[in-house]
This record gives sequence, structure tokens and C-alpha cells, in this order.
Amino acid sequence: MHPLLADDLASLPDLLETTRGVAERALAGLDTRPVVGDPQAPPADPLPREGVGLAGALARFTRRWEPGFSASAGPRYLGFVTGGATPAAVAGDWLTSAYDQNAASGEDSSAAALERETVRWLAEIVGLGDRHVGSFVTGATMSTFVGLAIAREWLGERLGVPVAEAGVSALGSVPVLSGTPHSSVYKALSMLGLGRRSVRLVPVPAGREAVDVDALGEALAALDGRPAVVVANAGTVNTVDFDDLRAIAALREHHPFWLHVDAAFGGLAGLSPAYASLLDGIAEADSVCVDLHKWLNVPYDAAVQFTRHRDLQTRVFQNTAAYLGELTDEPDFLHLTPENSRRLRALPAWFSLTAYGADGHRDIVERNVASARRLGERLAALPGVRLLAPVRLNVVCFAPSGDPAAVVRAVAESGETFLTPTVYAGTPALRVAFSNWRTDEADDDRIFEALRAALAKAAA
Repeated sequence: MHPLLADDLASLPDLLETTRGVAERALAGLDTRPVVGDPQAPPADPLPREGVGLAGALARFTRRWEPGFSASAGPRYLGFVTGGATPAAVAGDWLTSAYDQNAASGEDSSAAALERETVRWLAEIVGLGDRHVGSFVTGATMSTFVGLAIAREWLGERLGVPVAEAGVSALGSVPVLSGTPHSSVYKALSMLGLGRRSVRLVPVPAGREAVDVDALGEALAALDGRPAVVVANAGTVNTVDFDDLRAIAALREHHPFWLHVDAAFGGLAGLSPAYASLLDGIAEADSVCVDLHKWLNVPYDAAVQFTRHRDLQTRVFQNTAAYLGELTDEPDFLHLTPENSRRLRALPAWFSLTAYGADGHRDIVERNVASARRLGERLAALPGVRLLAPVRLNVVCFAPSGDPAAVVRAVAESGETFLTPTVYAGTPALRVAFSNWRTDEADDDRIFEALRAALAKAAA
């Protein structure tokens, strides 16, 4: 064994304690650390040839790289719908690395069974029934990719084309209908060979991002019975708008289509009795995307894809090799997702749900919604600020009188918070997304004061 490895192994307890100290200081400093890091990279180092051991690597990291990291784990980071990581989720994530399970197979470990248990819990939260099965993937984009890959196989089955064997060229054009599709839908369609241009936008009512169900029915009728894919939303990224999932599913009485529901963070609204009705009808979906490093507050990266067509899923993703074992009625996860090598992403979610239960995570959802509504009311009272949509859940979408980009820069310079620009109904805007478990009313006050100062600076 290399001497540095041998030394680190012999000193591992002390080195892990040192590492714990680095992590503890980072988390303890979130209230005072600038929310936006310095993206300017230090001068590049050459590849280390001899190495400096773990203690030396920690020292170099804290000197060269750690100062430029953002406080994205903290309570005032409001961009990209980024959750933090609950204490239990952090512990689960550390143990994921320590145990280093390849959760692709259930032949040598209980890791796959733990993942199945966690998936069942999440299905219950979202409002899915026993017909839906799920697997952990990296994020919402990969969850959407898996769902639409299964949809592609379903379309081929309807048209008499075995897409997984014959290739996507045998399928022809595929209509994908949606009111307000997330950008990841286009990316997934590109990767699947269906093409970004396969998306056909369906009108939405004025002031909404939810699809006009009558217009969707007309668009489906115009296909003259050709099977299609409908991408519905359970929480749009700009205004957290929800499609009428029950009404959309009812259209299948007259038209053949695969229903994919993007519930990336809106699916976690099912934790609260006050908002669970927004998900009514989701159990009728053929595939569902739920992102966990958003509102569940587990570390990056973690999401789940659900489907009620596992036979088609294995047809797409099965990996046949003698050393991998046979495909059974309870397929190993390597037959269900793009990855053969899979870290145990379920463990942080299992830890957090076990530690705090559905009630603890409901508290996060409801506090975040309360924060968003308080901020929306305060911003609406400022001169020159216009809310572009009601604050439905945890996102505030507004248009300032000045340049939105200038507001973003001023906010970043303050170090107090972070938000991202967007465009809503053709209007340049800003969006503030509350999803961190630590955010409290004191943070709300700091966020508002930072935004008020930035808005004034941009308007000057």
C-alpha cells in the first residue's frame, strides 16, 4: 500500500474528526457567510504527482476552493428551487459514501430493499397508488428522461414498432403536448432522439401557466387517433401553477396518450393537507417526476421517477449479461434506469423521513409557503414592483420597475440572498423560491430588506 494511503488509514478516526470540523464550521457559518460565492477560480494547479495526504488536501481545499463556494445550503439561497440538507440527510449522505453500496443489484446487499422502501414512502406522499413503482435517479431531468423513454416505448407498442430494438427512426414523429413544459422536457426529448421540435405548445388561460384543458382536448382530437404524449405540470417553475390532472386524465376516454406529470417540487405539496388537493388525479399518470434535492431537503443529487408500466421500463433499460443475473418479476435497479453503477441515493431521504417523519417535512413545506406569501405581500406594497402571479405556494414571481439583471447583481453584491431572473408571459422578471428547511421569519426580514435595497439601487 502506498505510504500516504497507509498513513491515512491508520489515522482515519482523527482525519474524519478533522473533516467533521470543516463541515461543522461551514454549516455553523451559513448565517454570516455571503450567500453568493466568488465564482472566480484560483489559478489552476498541475496534477499532483506525489500527493499530500488527506490532511494536506483538506488544507488546500479550505484555502483555495472553499472561500468561493456559495451558501446554497443556507436559509437565504432562493435560486433554482434549491433545498438545503436536513441534519439527518447530511448524516445519511456521509454514510452513503462510507458504506459505498452499489445499489444496482440486490444480490449482495439490502441497499436495494432500502431504496424500495423509501420509494414507497415517497409514492404515498405524492398521492400515488400501488400501481406505481419507482427508482432513484440524479435529478428531475433524468427522471423526465426515464419517464419519456418509457413513453416512447409505449408509443411504439401502439404503432407496432419495438423502439428499444428497432430504434427511434422506426417510430416517426411523436407529438408531445404541453401548456408550460419545463426546459428539461426539451432536453430529454433531444437525448431520446424525439427532438425538441416535437413539443406542441397548447394555450394556457390568461394569467396562468396551467394548460387549457378544452384546448388540449382539441389538440388531441386533431391528431385523429394518433397516440401522443401529454406533459402536465404539478407546480410550474415560475409560479407553481398546477394543471387540472383529473380533467386531463379524463381526456383518455376519447384520445390515446401517455400522461407524464412533472411534479419536480410541487409533488411534495402532498405533505400538507392544505395543498394535497392540488395533486388530485396524479395517480392516473403513466409516469411522474419528483425531485428530492428541492423541497425534501436532501443533498444533491436525488430524484425519483415513478411509472405504472414497469414491463415497458425494463424493455428499455434492461442490461443483459451473464454476470448481472436474470431479469425477474422484481427487477434489479440496473434494469430500470440509465445507470448500471448507482450510489445509494435513497439513504439520505430514508434518514430524513425516518428522523422527522412526514409531519416534520410538512412543517418545512408550510413554513416555506408562509415565507413566500409574506414576501409577496411586502414586495407588492413597494412602488414600481408588480407581482406577475399570485403566490400559490413557495415561489414569488415579480417584475421590478428597473432592469431585473441589475437587481440580481445588486442582490448578489449584498451577500444577503440569491435569486434568479426569468421571463413570465414575455415579461422579464425575477423569481424567489423558498425551499430550505432553515428559513425563518428573521431570514424573511433580511431577504426583504436586501431586495428593497437592491430594487432602489437598480431604479436609481
